Amino acid sequence: MTKKFILLSAAALLISACAENTTKVKISDTDWCFSGGPIYTATDAAPIVEAVAVKNGTISYSGAVDGDWCESNTSPSRRTVNLFGAAMYPGLTDGHGHLIGIGLREMTLNLEGTKSVKELKSRLTDVIKVTPKGETVYGRGWIETHWPEKRFPNRYDLDSVSPDHPVILERADGHAVVVNSKALEMANITANTKAPYGGAINKNGKAEPRRGKNEPSGMLIDNAAKLVEELMPELTEARKEEAYIKGAALYASRGWTNIHSMSVNPIDIPMLNRLADEGRIKIRVYNSIDLLDHKNMPSMRTDTEDENPIITTRAIKLYADGALGSRGAALLQPYTDDKGNSGLMTLKEEQANSILRSALRNGTQVNIHAIGDRGNREVLRWYKEALDAVPVAERANPDPRWRIEHSQIIHVDDIPLFAEYGIIPSMQPSHAIGDLYFAVDRLGKDRLAGGYAWRSLIDSGAIIAGGSDAPVEVGDPRIEFYAATQRKGLDGYSNEAWYPDQKVSPQEALKMFTAWPAYAAFQEDMLGTIEIGKAADFTVFETDIMTASGPDILNAEPIMTIVGGEVAFER
Repeated sequence: MTKKFILLSAAALLISACAENTTKVKISDTDWCFSGGPIYTATDAAPIVEAVAVKNGTISYSGAVDGDWCESNTSPSRRTVNLFGAAMYPGLTDGHGHLIGIGLREMTLNLEGTKSVKELKSRLTDVIKVTPKGETVYGRGWIETHWPEKRFPNRYDLDSVSPDHPVILERADGHAVVVNSKALEMANITANTKAPYGGAINKNGKAEPRRGKNEPSGMLIDNAAKLVEELMPELTEARKEEAYIKGAALYASRGWTNIHSMSVNPIDIPMLNRLADEGRIKIRVYNSIDLLDHKNMPSMRTDTEDENPIITTRAIKLYADGALGSRGAALLQPYTDDKGNSGLMTLKEEQANSILRSALRNGTQVNIHAIGDRGNREVLRWYKEALDAVPVAERANPDPRWRIEHSQIIHVDDIPLFAEYGIIPSMQPSHAIGDLYFAVDRLGKDRLAGGYAWRSLIDSGAIIAGGSDAPVEVGDPRIEFYAATQRKGLDGYSNEAWYPDQKVSPQEALKMFTAWPAYAAFQEDMLGTIEIGKAADFTVFETDIMTASGPDILNAEPIMTIVGGEVAFER
């Protein structure tokens, strides 16, 4: 029974928030001996070794193929693996994803890759045909930035194929939905409906005079999407369980050994532990839960309830602003392509102040979403004021390791503040190579000098917890590594407005998905590098992504994913 702290509220939030390292090691029955290919350790002292041995789920040897390096592993279930030129790495961590969303994407109308409003309507039509009349149709994954129509979809597009079913189609970034007239009617959203704080109800405007320029267009931005939440299909316990299992299995098959799962519903924590106990979730999950009640920051108490060794819960997730694509990211100056709009702050300062000070005293890690330069500046200021207000002696954890999730657009003057304040930027390289096709239209070239600024942040002394933000993005480590090291579109495109000098080296990219997210989760003593005494978490790719050319990185096939000495995936 391990001592930990539990965060309590009306929703019985469970948070393991002890100041010491929280990684728990599951004892494996299989011992291992790996050699025959490059083995990257993510350390600077010995970045590549020839051989690794594992005993009882822990690395027992890392070094040259020399002497009896493997003979001490005498377990009857020992496996000796000749990599035959394949490359092995410390287990890769997605430092920002949404595990349940990754699974649900496999189970619902997936709109990824939709190329136009016309195709969106076609895909919707196919689902409408098999959905009982009156039931809500939900889908996710569309993004309009490359569409020939050069606009958001609207209620009228959806009405043309679905007048009788309420339809809710979520944008890929999760920060906007488009709904049809039936959904607006059922949610009582009219021209007179006031948007909630941190949200916007888009109107038809001058382009749609025949439909009433002040009528809702069907686009609901950020917190306004909550107005249609009651129309969403019910997410049953069985469906959630299936989603978590599918998401974890998919991630293992792609080479991920760990996910920092964001915005987790706190009531799902017992389910996650049970699924891990039953062996149906095989990758590590570091949970950052939704804080369901901003008015009353939960208090902390000690408890002795066990967690499964691969499940850890010790952080909360908050949202400071919206997203760039839907023009909800909070900016210091208006959008270049929408002069009357500077985006949305979705978290009030007085709420943030109360939460942050309580979190310091409770030992809770805080991870706040911020995308725009105003959003990032405000969160940095809130963090600094809270850190100054609560002396180290009064903190449950003297080193809180607070994070800003995304950190996408930062004013260049604010970049050094991350390292100065001890704040970790948690960033997703694939966002850059997707957003930069349209970001110059949103912001202009000059503001992008602080956009997706990995090189500048690292040079200033910060570390970056790399992630994918799946299901917003695909959730493929090869794409993330490619984006970080190449800073080009998947088609090889780039230009000077993409600031190609912000790319990182392969060694830095490897740390972004291994050593640095381990530190960002208080797990650096047990995870993140291949060193003696650490947990045997490994990712094996057929192709060496550290030396491969750009396109070859994307084609590297996952061969094996090992978590704590246990096989989570094997081709």
